Amino acid sequence: MSENYDGSDIRVLEGLEAVRVRPGMYIGSTGYDGLHHLIKEIADNSIDEAIAGYASKVEIIVQEDGGVRVEDNGRGIPVDIHPKTKKSTLETVLTVLHAGGKFGGGGYKVSSGLHGVGSSVVNALSTRMVAEVYRDGKVHHIEFDTGKPTSDLQVLGKTDKQGTSITFYPDGTIFKNGTTIDFDWVLNYARHQAYLTKGILITAIDERTGARESFYFEGGIRSYVKRLNSGKEIVSDDIFYVDKVIGDGQVEIALQYNETFAETMKPFANNVLTPDGGTHVVGFRTALNRTINDYARKNNLLKEKDENLTGDDIKEGLTAVVSVKLPNPEFEGQTKNKLGNPEARGYVDKVMSEYFAYYLEENPAIAKKIVTKATLAARARKAARAARDNVIRKGAFEGLNLPSKLADCSDRDRTKCELFIVEGNSAAGSAKEGRDSKIQAILPLRGKVLNTERARLDKMFANKEIVSLIKAMGVGIGEQFNIDGLRYYKIVFMTDADVDGAHISTLLLTFFFRYMPEVIKAGHVYLAKPPLFGLIKGTGSARKIEYIYDEAALEKKLAEKIEERKAAGTKINPEDERFKQAGYTQQQRFKGLGEMDATQLWETTMNPENRTLIRVNIDDAEKADAIFTKLMGNEADLRKTFIQSNAAKVDLDDLDF
Repeated sequence: MSENYDGSDIRVLEGLEAVRVRPGMYIGSTGYDGLHHLIKEIADNSIDEAIAGYASKVEIIVQEDGGVRVEDNGRGIPVDIHPKTKKSTLETVLTVLHAGGKFGGGGYKVSSGLHGVGSSVVNALSTRMVAEVYRDGKVHHIEFDTGKPTSDLQVLGKTDKQGTSITFYPDGTIFKNGTTIDFDWVLNYARHQAYLTKGILITAIDERTGARESFYFEGGIRSYVKRLNSGKEIVSDDIFYVDKVIGDGQVEIALQYNETFAETMKPFANNVLTPDGGTHVVGFRTALNRTINDYARKNNLLKEKDENLTGDDIKEGLTAVVSVKLPNPEFEGQTKNKLGNPEARGYVDKVMSEYFAYYLEENPAIAKKIVTKATLAARARKAARAARDNVIRKGAFEGLNLPSKLADCSDRDRTKCELFIVEGNSAAGSAKEGRDSKIQAILPLRGKVLNTERARLDKMFANKEIVSLIKAMGVGIGEQFNIDGLRYYKIVFMTDADVDGAHISTLLLTFFFRYMPEVIKAGHVYLAKPPLFGLIKGTGSARKIEYIYDEAALEKKLAEKIEERKAAGTKINPEDERFKQAGYTQQQRFKGLGEMDATQLWETTMNPENRTLIRVNIDDAEKADAIFTKLMGNEADLRKTFIQSNAAKVDLDDLDF
């Protein structure tokens, strides 16, 4: 370190250089999420034009050459000379942080781009950006390279179009995992924005494949709630909906109850999903709880001696979309996960309290069903608490009362520890014998675990397998859940490579998705991939075995070995079985984990040096929710249709939801 510390040691980052030096500060990450956040930053500006009433169409095109183009039919970014920068306003918006129509109040009453840095950040992180504005009958054109103009603003000709087109090419030196755009992400974004902006047509196009899909929902978030509840048994066909301007904001709410035990809440602020909630969600929950309790007492659905229904009781089976629009939203960070505006709480509380009270009074049959469902949830909650106290004594979730059948590991550094949840006593015996007992714990399962898609906590606490799993995990469940208590860094489902094994894995995934989704989201849940075949050469001490994990790999291996032997001049008997033609003495098919001895199970499925683990991710929570509802819910016809239409598409190497 230099002893002379002076001004020369201080680096001044000019223009957009700071964005390239610390991109994560502006887009959250330089991985998958950050890459796709670039699309959102540009497209959000087009959506803002629609929210303001100036645009009716938005197109998002993933180009064959790796670029992404976003085009709208709005007013078009101004192209006149900006009074402060003395450059065109278009160039200013695309090269200066905190420049845009979202500052000063003249451009937009409400917008999703709070920080006003979106377009310029995308420009800085792109090897090329092309901007075209269609205004006053002319096409205005300018290009950039990593945020720096490579041409002056030009007029290329005349046009009848109106709006803005931005094309950008993400910089591969910034996004280390590549710049390939996931079109499913684009479709989900387009669908959500169409739900949230009534009357806008959003089209997503993938020029790489020719795929094209348009979204338009006149019903707005009512249509969204209907989609979220698709496949679920609903309490009533009617959807509560309110859309009101209040103060300097706007509140839009849609909700409907279903007969499941889970809540689906989608909160938005200025069309930005706020997964961590915020003041608008607090206002909604406060009003919902108070209004339902007031109605229940007023109509003698709750007796004087009864306790009030809790928030947990009332949110069981609730599907709700809460959307607020504010002139100056206060988000936490550029990625905007949580809303902080205190006025939003009051706005939502007032609108929800007033109009939901009207709804309950005008729909007494629906109101009674909602209160009855919440009352049953309250009884189940109390029963679950009693069952928990009886079955799992004090300290159980902290690991002081671990299940007796758990073969725990000895290392106390949980970042090194793995829990293998194993199907069957035979396989569990081999796993216990073959494991690395320092870091690997084994929890045997007896038969198929409870289908938690159709069970409340009270029923779960009566199930020994579920209780053992909860104890072993250490995170608790329900109101006691705390991911900091997780005792193992990897939770591995190790089941047979057959239909029954897949069913058990699905039952386990259902439990984690419904009651411990944070464990999946944090990347702790894995599926083991045991081999299906063993190809054996030699006998006795010279015996060697190669493990093969699926039918396709087996055929490829045999074909390669047969061709090698033919090339070497070995005489092949075409009437021999394929494995003999390939030079093997025996081919073994593993019907289950129990058929492997401890050494084989270690070598193929548990040894970190050799094994294949598939990490379970939740890339699309709505899609995952729909899949679990179809596979594990009460509607057999939905399940049958899903299985029939998807059976041929299943790829066991890709189980991300």
